[in-house]
Amino acid sequence: MIRINGEERNTAGKTVAELLETDGYNPLKVAVELNENILPKTEYGSTELKDGDTVEIVRFVGGG
Repeated sequence: MIRINGEERNTAGKTVAELLETDGYNPLKVAVELNENILPKTEYGSTELKDGDTVEIVRFVGGG
């Protein structure tokens, strides 16, 4: 199981890019923290999620 934004999910074996696509996130408009480290966007496609990982996905929101 992997904790994604505080929710336990069974997504082990997917890459970060696959997770973002499945959940409907635009990878250009989010930041991903994996196990308390910011993951570079260039590594989304090659970083495979493993049991016990913790992921936080943060969207950028504009405002005024």
